[in-house]
Amino acid sequence: MLITFVVLYLLLSVAIGLLAARRVQNTADYALAGRKLPLAIVVATTFATWFGSETVLGVPARFVSGNLGEVVEDPFGASMCLILVGLFFAYKLYQRNLITLGDYYRQRFGRLIEVLCSIMIIISYLGWVAAQITALGLVFHVLLPDTVSVAGGMAIGTAIVLVYTLFGGMWSVALTDFMQMIVIAAGLLAIAWFAAELAGGAGAVFEYAASNGKFRFFPEDGDAKTWTFFFAAAITMMLGSIPQQDVFQRVMSAKDAKTAKRGPIIGGSLYLLFAFVPMFVVTAAVMVLGADGAKLLADDPQKVLPTLVMQKMPVLLQVAFFGALLSAVMSTASATLLAPATTFVENILRNIVPGMGDQATLKAMRLSVLAFTAIVLTYSIVMQGTSIYDLVSGAYQVPLVGAFVPLVMGLYWRRATTQGALFSVTAGLGTWLFFVVSPPLAEQFPQQLAGLVAAFAGMVFGSLAPQWIANHKGHVHHFEARDAAA
Repeated sequence: MLITFVVLYLLLSVAIGLLAARRVQNTADYALAGRKLPLAIVVATTFATWFGSETVLGVPARFVSGNLGEVVEDPFGASMCLILVGLFFAYKLYQRNLITLGDYYRQRFGRLIEVLCSIMIIISYLGWVAAQITALGLVFHVLLPDTVSVAGGMAIGTAIVLVYTLFGGMWSVALTDFMQMIVIAAGLLAIAWFAAELAGGAGAVFEYAASNGKFRFFPEDGDAKTWTFFFAAAITMMLGSIPQQDVFQRVMSAKDAKTAKRGPIIGGSLYLLFAFVPMFVVTAAVMVLGADGAKLLADDPQKVLPTLVMQKMPVLLQVAFFGALLSAVMSTASATLLAPATTFVENILRNIVPGMGDQATLKAMRLSVLAFTAIVLTYSIVMQGTSIYDLVSGAYQVPLVGAFVPLVMGLYWRRATTQGALFSVTAGLGTWLFFVVSPPLAEQFPQQLAGLVAAFAGMVFGSLAPQWIANHKGHVHHFEARDAAA
């Protein structure tokens, strides 16, 4: 019965995605859903994109093994990212009529910065998409342990998501996200209610968490080094995920600037609220499973929640759990497959082949989705054994040290120049890489914070110093020229 419902749900998701694909006529439809999405769908797709495998499996595992301070990157930093996007970036970027975030870097700083920042954005998606594919493999392996291996489950899950993302682009992603957000909320709330009953009530779960120090957030009696690393962890996703194409696509897909601004604020707030539900459930699971729960914590905390559901809950709630988990993973996976593909075509391939028309660009985007999917699936299989949380949190350090400063300074500092942006990218990435290859140094000071400080210094110095590099602006792509002509 469980397998039957899961299969039916997957077929329904694919059907909705393929129906939405009928709306795709050009690159704007494929990348931005024609900039027609209402507030409810912008909120849903923002929430569902962030609510991925790390939220259901990775974050609770870190929380139950430590405390709230262990998950400062996600959900706290991740939710603040969306809120900051809504407050400070959405309106300004929406007015520019862009398809990708790379287009902003080209308009503001020229093609060199466009290509450099686009490459960094694309690379950063490897870890994030790999986390979703890893979770898909785990789900199908749990459902069919004697038939499907984890690697086989990765391939099956990736193929399902690929089908509707490949054809429907942002239209498919948005409409499936709307359905998946409903499934996530309803499924996790039902499971939390039942888990609380098994554990002796919600009060008992909170009391257990409090008595074991799970609610501790800030470092206690920490020195300057401890607080520095805590701060660096907090800003990794908070700031590093701002210059990301999937977030940008949700902003630019909105029907107007007001919707673009309100959508991520509401979506980020809902994300933080619902991210506590899996943490609550896993805490209850540790209480209910007893010795088995302690063994799972020592072996693989990510398996605590699926084990509770499979061993202690009725079939209906098993269906709700796997529906919510698959919804969370598929919604994030579809978005993170689409984002790097559109960035590659618009900001790298079109600079190599500048004469591409709109239909050729649309075809190239679909082929890029296919190619990137194959690359990430291979990477996910190779990286088996890496925790979902680590795959996600590590993905944001590159855009944090390389792409964030040119974005924020370009929008809010009039004196920022192409030379400043180049100095920023070079100093940020160079400093970060130096710390990465110098473990003793990285143990004393967080590498991502060192790179961010260097990036700001590079931007200021490069912009105020004599301009040895020309300040480039005004380059346009096919869609910008088309809109200007209209």
